[in-house]
Amino acid sequence: MCGIVGYVGSGAPSARPEGVVMAGLARLEYRGYDSAGLAIVTDDTTHVDMAKKAGKLVNLGKELAEHPLRSGTAAIGHTRWATHGAPTDVNAHPHLAADGRIAIIHNGIIENYSPLRAELRAEGVQFLSETDTEVVGHLLAREVLAGHDLVHAMRLVAARLEGAFTLLAVDSHEPRVVVGARRNSPLVVGLGEGENFLGSDVVAFIEHTRTALELGQDEVVVITPEGVEVTDYAGNPIEREPYRIDWDSEAAQKGGFSTFMDKEIHDQPTAVADTLRGRIDEHGKLKLDEGVVADQVLNSIDKIIVIACGTAAYAGMVARYAIEHWTRIPVEVELAHEFRYRDPVVNVRTLVVAMSQSGETMDTIMALRHAQQQGAPVISIVNAQGSTIARESDAVLYTRAGPEIAVASTKAFLAQITAAYLLGIYLAELRGNKFPDEIRTLLSQLDEMPAKLQRVLDTAEPVRELARSLVNDRSVLFLGRHVGYPVALEGALKLKEIAYIHAEGFAAGELKHGPIALIDEGQPVFIILPSPKGRESLHSKVISNVQEVRARGARTFVIAEEGDTEAAEHAEQVFYVPASPVLMSPLLTVVPLQIFAHELASAKGYDVDQPRNLAKSVTVE
Repeated sequence: MCGIVGYVGSGAPSARPEGVVMAGLARLEYRGYDSAGLAIVTDDTTHVDMAKKAGKLVNLGKELAEHPLRSGTAAIGHTRWATHGAPTDVNAHPHLAADGRIAIIHNGIIENYSPLRAELRAEGVQFLSETDTEVVGHLLAREVLAGHDLVHAMRLVAARLEGAFTLLAVDSHEPRVVVGARRNSPLVVGLGEGENFLGSDVVAFIEHTRTALELGQDEVVVITPEGVEVTDYAGNPIEREPYRIDWDSEAAQKGGFSTFMDKEIHDQPTAVADTLRGRIDEHGKLKLDEGVVADQVLNSIDKIIVIACGTAAYAGMVARYAIEHWTRIPVEVELAHEFRYRDPVVNVRTLVVAMSQSGETMDTIMALRHAQQQGAPVISIVNAQGSTIARESDAVLYTRAGPEIAVASTKAFLAQITAAYLLGIYLAELRGNKFPDEIRTLLSQLDEMPAKLQRVLDTAEPVRELARSLVNDRSVLFLGRHVGYPVALEGALKLKEIAYIHAEGFAAGELKHGPIALIDEGQPVFIILPSPKGRESLHSKVISNVQEVRARGARTFVIAEEGDTEAAEHAEQVFYVPASPVLMSPLLTVVPLQIFAHELASAKGYDVDQPRNLAKSVTVE
């Protein structure tokens, strides 16, 4: 949620600060927002120049064209996802204080803003907005006017705040300085030559530098053209090791596709291949990217809990079937936002697996911390290097899917399943549940998936045609059994997210216990049909479910394995995917559902990459 960009430079390597910040905000549009603004520090020490507008970034661009700001050496910019106050020009960030001397932008929520606001009102402060952010600006102004420089003021103010926040501030009296602070909300530093950057995501500055520095919890950063300084709230220096971003700005562009989501659907063969690459060392052990959970700890666990939200939770549900089958360890999948509130049974013998694309999902962060307080080891599966979940876990498996810009997740889903499968295979070998030749077979089956995925993408035009023909339908149902059930849930979620129509995923066997009442004449129903090989009873049960809904007038669209001759007898249309073991099949069967949702939303004329009311990185709990 929200996007933040900060820049300071001598003016040589990059364009004007306004251009750097606006380009960074454009690359952060995927995060979801409803207003945008920026502030520039000029040579005029009396006040900061500012512009902000409700709506999309293009509105801010028009405002800047009509009322240009003066040039300067430092700037901060923001795209807001409304929490406190409606998405209006007044509530948009930045907010000014000290008669325009201080400008502040903020991601997250200040939970104790109400008493702080009352404190400031008692001192005579007048508020212009409904936001919690403006409170922080006036607190900074109070400290600056008392004689503190901006960084000292930020340390004092941040220490008083409760909740989740990333803050950036500038002071017209310090024209070559941008100060930032964070707690429970991401902030990354981009290191340049004669210029430095801040962003809520490395995408914000990837065009200018691929060297980055992650800020830790409760830390303050000062960037100037000459360098970067990181301290804690008490002012103690903190050393942070820079890291290299392993993809370039082209990876964050559409690459000729109509939308980022379409590009990311087509990225999936590469995403799965990259997630698999180099994972097993010469001794056959799984190579974690960061941290370690000792083999003796993994040998002692008697339960696995996957904590995740949305698409990541469905990836965890898919992985549960495989991990339990391979390791014989019971696996639970918990919605992270419910986990810590139900007093879960967690201890040192529970392995917690935290899954998140961004690594900044606040619900998952809080669930992770609760698990660690109970003594549980935590392995995270995330896409974003250096993210909060990655840093706070005992060990990390990065999915290596590259930047995922579209709000509706696609390639991260497949990469998360792949990484979870690698973890399951490793546990199965470590604990002696599988022989070495069985392990090699499983890894070989995974290695075959990128090529099979490409075949699905190359033969997907019939799915697109179907989507265009259903553009006026108002409801679509999805059915699956076993690993097909979470695929059905994910297919329904994709359609809800971007096409805004009623969609539900059901366990196919549950249909006769109530939901079959929804079936009437012409109702579109997708069914994920498992392979008839090795799971004959499962296949026949789902065939029965197809017959049940078809007998009540449903239009049945079946996703089946190539060579399944029975599928066509019971379906209006069949979409075939390459044959694969049942446990591997979700990596293939979900792709036609992703393509269907994308094409239907596009046919309706909707913004596929930035659906209404949603944000890519959910950084509030």
